[in-house]
Amino acid sequence: MATVNEVVQVKGIRCERCMARLGHVLKDHDGLESVNADFQGNVTLVYDDERTDRDALVSAMQRGGFREIPA
Repeated sequence: MATVNEVVQVKGIRCERCMARLGHVLKDHDGLESVNADFQGNVTLVYDDERTDRDALVSAMQRGGFREIPA
């Protein structure tokens, strides 16, 4: 198992309800070990790269209304 720790910047996190929605969108994602977000839109993802990848996690966040801010 290779654990990846990555920060993704997203639009759409403005309040506690937004954070709860983000958690709900990602809660059963296979391979995701933890997620932490702040009000600046920084989402820290820790995941097993053998079971999921960054693109799948970003897609799940997009379905929940969160858009990635390109670096």
